Amino acid sequence: MNVPGGGAAKRLVLEVVGWVMLVVGIAALFLPGPGLLLMFGGLAVLSQQYDWAARWVDPVRLRALRGAAEGVETWPRILMSSTLAVALIGFGVLWVVGPAAPGWWPVSDAWWLPGGAWTGVTQIVSGIIAGLLIVYSYRRFHDNPAAVAALEGDIDDADDDLPWHEDEDADADADAEGGGLSGTR
Repeated sequence: MNVPGGGAAKRLVLEVVGWVMLVVGIAALFLPGPGLLLMFGGLAVLSQQYDWAARWVDPVRLRALRGAAEGVETWPRILMSSTLAVALIGFGVLWVVGPAAPGWWPVSDAWWLPGGAWTGVTQIVSGIIAGLLIVYSYRRFHDNPAAVAALEGDIDDADDDLPWHEDEDADADADAEGGGLSGTR
């Protein structure tokens, strides 16, 4: 059944979701959270409507994979990431159970475990996703220099497709022919 204006409503919802994911992803680069993954998701949604977003999907996706590869390079990194994922699940369970505020809690009881059970559910789901991503990254990249090298090659190829890279190529060609300005003052 076609609803009048349904296409416009779907487009609006997808655009809002894409922009929110992109902005939250950028913020999560500086705050705790999966910034590159959120940016990738937001760009993937926005790429359905914007060419500029489509150009950025692969470079961001590949950098998220590079972060995943770096996260399982050493055992201390694997142990820390796994510990944080399990802690996130543990805190989520605490939120779901929702015990009363302890006597030592210095502020109003309303500030004890804010958000209620749904906050706990999202923490548990986030912890499970983090654990699955650690397992995926470990299986794909740990002790696999060929996979890491292939990823770096893919990143270089994706960078070649970015708009400003063409300008750099033109400048390099002009320099090689002696007509560029980069070596003069």
